[in-house]
Amino acid sequence: MLPLCYLKDYFMAASTTLKLPERLKQRIAPLARSMGKTPHAWMVEALEAHAALAERRKAFVADALTAEKEVEHTGREYRAEDVHRYLRARAAGKKVKRPKPARW
Repeated sequence: MLPLCYLKDYFMAASTTLKLPERLKQRIAPLARSMGKTPHAWMVEALEAHAALAERRKAFVADALTAEKEVEHTGREYRAEDVHRYLRARAAGKKVKRPKPARW
């Protein structure tokens, strides 16, 4: 077993200094208190949520660009109203045929 001194980075969080405008600190403190958290815990949670949002946005854009390339490659496009009708029916548990590509 490794001594704890070799595992310190595994167990300890990295320390970061964050300088906040006084007005923002004043806004955060009561919000954190109202949720039963320290300002530190509230800010860590907020940063985690914002990072997750940014990652989802990045993945969404990547998926959109991939879909755009697929359309360019295959030439298949679908009318939005056909896709919406199909998705609504599927969400309602109905069996429905997939929409057919549009012909322009």
